[in-house]
Order: sequence, then C-alpha cells, then structure tokens
Amino acid sequence: MRTAPPRLLGAALVLALAALFAGCGKAGRGQDAGGGPTSSVLAVAAPGALAVATRNTTRLGGADPAADAAAVARAVYPGLTPGTRPAAVVLVDEHDWSAALAASALAGAPLGAPLLYSEGDSLPAVSRQTLEAMRPVGAPALGGAQVIRIGTSAAVPGGYVTRSLAAAEPAVAAAALQRLLRVASGGAAPRQVIVLAANAERSLQMPAAGLAAESGAPILFVTQARVPVATAAALAGLGHPSIYVIDAPAVGTHTLGELRRFGHVTALPGTSAAVERADPVASSIAVARFTDGGFGWGVKEPGHGLVFANVARPLDAPAGALLSATGDYGPLLLLEAASGLPAALAGYLGDIQPAYTAAPQFRPVRGVYNHGWLLGDERAISALTQSEIDSLLEISPRKPSSEEPSVSPAE
Repeated sequence: MRTAPPRLLGAALVLALAALFAGCGKAGRGQDAGGGPTSSVLAVAAPGALAVATRNTTRLGGADPAADAAAVARAVYPGLTPGTRPAAVVLVDEHDWSAALAASALAGAPLGAPLLYSEGDSLPAVSRQTLEAMRPVGAPALGGAQVIRIGTSAAVPGGYVTRSLAAAEPAVAAAALQRLLRVASGGAAPRQVIVLAANAERSLQMPAAGLAAESGAPILFVTQARVPVATAAALAGLGHPSIYVIDAPAVGTHTLGELRRFGHVTALPGTSAAVERADPVASSIAVARFTDGGFGWGVKEPGHGLVFANVARPLDAPAGALLSATGDYGPLLLLEAASGLPAALAGYLGDIQPAYTAAPQFRPVRGVYNHGWLLGDERAISALTQSEIDSLLEISPRKPSSEEPSVSPAE
C-alpha cells in the first residue's frame, strides 16, 4: 500500500507525451525528424487527438497499439539518464497476438523490457524512434542483446545487438519465450505459470498480460483437446510449478486434468463465470482481486495503480504490461466501449476508493492514493469516461463511525 506518493508524472512530461503521442497512428508514421541514437526527445508529433492528465489519471498513447506501446515505453524509460534506459527492448509483430501476449512476461523482473510493435516485417516510425530514444544498454544474461525480435525480421537501427525468435504457433512461441525468460533470470526456473486456452477470446485473455508482468510468471497455451507437446515439455522442465488457469471453461475439464500431471492447478475464481457470460470486464476484476500466497494482485483496498484499456484494442494489454511491473504496479481493468463506465467496474472502483476520516486530527495527505493509467486516445477511452474514472480514484472524506477506535494523529 502506498502512502501519499508524489504524482507519477510531472505536468511537463505529461504535456510532452501528449504532444508526441496523441493521435500518433498509421497516418502519422511517415513523419520523421531524424531522431538518432542520442536523441533526448522523440521526434514524432501527430496532431488532432486529445491527451489529458487529470488529478488521478494519466492517458498514454494515441490512435493505435504501436503508438500506445511507444508512449508506455517512453513514460517508463525516458532514456535521459543511465538509470532510465532499459536493458533490452522487445519487438513483436502486431499481427501475432499470442506472441505479444506471452512476451508480456518479459516486462517483469529481471528484464523489465518494454514492448514495441512492428507491422509485419516493417518497423513503424513511432517504434523506431522510440527505440532510438530509449537506447537500450543490453542484457548481459542474453549475450548483450539490446533488441529481442519475436516473429518479425523488421530492420532495427544499425549497431544494436539483436536476438530473434521465429514466428510459431502459440504453444511453441510461448514455450520459447519461457526458455528465454529463464535464461534472462540466470537459469532460475519460475515457480508459477499462467495457462490460457490458445483459442479463447482475446478480450478474456488480456488481463493475463499485466499479471505475467507483475509476477514474472510465463504464459503458456493449451487447447480444449490437449496440452500441446511444447507446453508439456515446458511444464515438465519447471519441476511441478503452481499452474494458474485464467478462464477455465475455455481450457476445458479434459485439459485441466492433463495439467494436473505437471503441477498444482488453480483456476482463478470469478474468471470462469465471466467466461460463461462472455464478460471480459468481470474477468479483469476477478484477476485484479485474486491472490494466492505471494501470487496475484489481491487489490481489494485503496492505494494502488490501475491500468485501463478498451477490449476492442487487445494489443494494448501487452503494450501496457510494463505499467504492471514498474512504478505503481497496476492490474489491467477493461472497458467495453470508449464511452460509459461498466457498472461492475464502477462498483469495484468504489470498493477500493481511498478515503480519510473527516475529523480535525486527520488530513488527506496522511492517506493513500489510487492512480489510473489510460491507454489510447478518445476512440479507446473518452474524455468523459476518464473524468468518471478520475472521480472514483479521488481520495474523499468519510464520517468517522462510532465503532471505529480512537486514533491519535501521531498514530
């Protein structure tokens, strides 16, 4: 729980990000001001979209996932000092959803890698210039690799050390990423894994991105028919790990039984019912609430970061995974449309809304705070919805209950 932290981004940085990324989509990728490896400011600007920072929220991104990923990467890694440069950057084809989702685990410890998108084997200007601005230093455990290309042969700026994983079916690609994560961890095997049905709805898979980044648990894929050979081999090599299944109905009872041969299986409560109702909002809330010992978010009280994305833009989940593994570590919460806050989400935010006792001896600066990161422009999350979220994150006074113990200001 965080106590009275400073605001996450200063006004100058927020305005800079707004100018650089607002509406920075496919239409604006041809613009290039020649930002090189020593650039301190990203040289891409595309006007026409609204980006707003409110008291309790910060909007990052633009018109598409490439712009959103670039904005998240620059917010976490401005690249202006040695301490704000990443070890390595992950570059993944935006057409390969499963690889992008599995790559979310690389945003967690120890690599802390931001994710950027390629467009097939082409590197959008916003991704290239963000890479140049961050100037990754290289990951020693990965042979000094500065760029990890997954399922793409997009050319990167000259001089960068690259490491590539070929495109493959979901189970094979995820298993390869699990091995890469293990190498990056110095050979230490993860003790937890997240398992998803490869053919499940993307909106129901999205919350796994933030959970993998926060926990460092790799994502592996199965089908309702079986545990694929690549997944079975990965699980067998981890020595009976804890297996957490999101959206168990999509995995199926037969495959759940097979998974129990490899480790202790836990189906996240709440996600199963959400799958049966095809309710990604409820599933994301269930993932945010879940905790099992040291695994899971367990966000049931105020004092947290939160990441918001639109279900219509699933690639924003891997793009925003870095926000779940740095700063104020926020779970991903989903909206079904740009306008309007789902009742279930409003209720959840109300449950964890910060408050302070409205008495002379108590002050809000002694309280805890929530902060929301919003991904994308107004076509993803409207300004009105941002205002509604802001209000539900704001610390507010409450009347002291007669049953509450008397506490001195010092306490």
